[in-house]
Amino acid sequence: MSANTHYSESLSNAQVRDFAKRVLRWFDQHGRKNLPWQQDINPYRVWVSEIMLQQTQVATVIPYFERFMERFPAVEDLAQADTDQVLHLWTGLGYYARARNLHKAAKQVCESHSGEFPASVDGLESLPGIGRSTAGAIASLAMNIRAAILDGNVKRVLTRYLAISGWPEQSKVKSQLWDVAESLTPNKRVADYTQAMMDLGATVCTRSKPRCENCPLKSDCSALLKGEIANFPGKKPRKALPVKTTTMLIVSDRQKRVLLEKRPSQGIWGSLYSFPETDGSTKAISSVLPGLLDIEHAPSPMADIRHTFSHYHLDISPVRYSSTQTSLAIADSDRWLWYPLDHSLQVGLAAPVKKLLNQLAEEQD
Repeated sequence: MSANTHYSESLSNAQVRDFAKRVLRWFDQHGRKNLPWQQDINPYRVWVSEIMLQQTQVATVIPYFERFMERFPAVEDLAQADTDQVLHLWTGLGYYARARNLHKAAKQVCESHSGEFPASVDGLESLPGIGRSTAGAIASLAMNIRAAILDGNVKRVLTRYLAISGWPEQSKVKSQLWDVAESLTPNKRVADYTQAMMDLGATVCTRSKPRCENCPLKSDCSALLKGEIANFPGKKPRKALPVKTTTMLIVSDRQKRVLLEKRPSQGIWGSLYSFPETDGSTKAISSVLPGLLDIEHAPSPMADIRHTFSHYHLDISPVRYSSTQTSLAIADSDRWLWYPLDHSLQVGLAAPVKKLLNQLAEEQD
């Protein structure tokens, strides 16, 4: 096919109907129907699950989803929650902007929509953190509205089925995939079809070692027929990740607490608690720590750790200090927090900070 070909135009009406029939027949026999968010289905539960499932495996999400629903069973509960509570329940899932947007969207649903989710893809997409595919998933799964989705699993199925070349995140390729996804979405059983496509990509048409022999689309899958399954979807152009460095100051007191600083709402780990950071120089350390803090003895370095983001590596050098105060009144209490190593305070923590805190807690045992 030429670069300008619309792949959907190459599909006959019979092929389009047959595609959905085969996928739904497979779903009836092999699809997942007992996931927590598939019980008591409503827009709120589907929305939370879809946000959690972005770039995160189902097995990882399940316990987070269950804890989240136990604490915030309805959108009103989430809207009224404290940000620290929300981030605490998100700690470990990563991509914390998802949690902050979840909280903002819950407030918007309650304040602007009387607690009811908009009943259209466009309306759902107007909420913070909800893109076109997530809006389509909520609309189809919870509202039975005919709407296409294009998550990572669906992209993989469609690029292989039609041998669509190129990295799926490139605008031209993504446009082609949306065109195909819209064409193939049936008018009936849209909720089952949406779940079926996600399941097919997650359990059969997997990234590595796909089980093509079990696929309902194997008879006319272009990539399979060409013997080029491994070439689809196209890979992201590789680029070496830059490395950044930081020094984290771990100040503990005699009550087995460590000093944490709440990060700004914008930027990495927004609104999460982390250790104060510096470039490691003595001058920088004194400018970062609260003025009332009395450091007792020389610093004690800990082993460096590396945390990798999507765009760079962060090499962290943790350095331990002790404070002589048993109780420190810090003027800016919204910024500083004495955090007990028994984790009895519930706040959102950056992943490497939680790792270091666990390490410190084990040393106390």
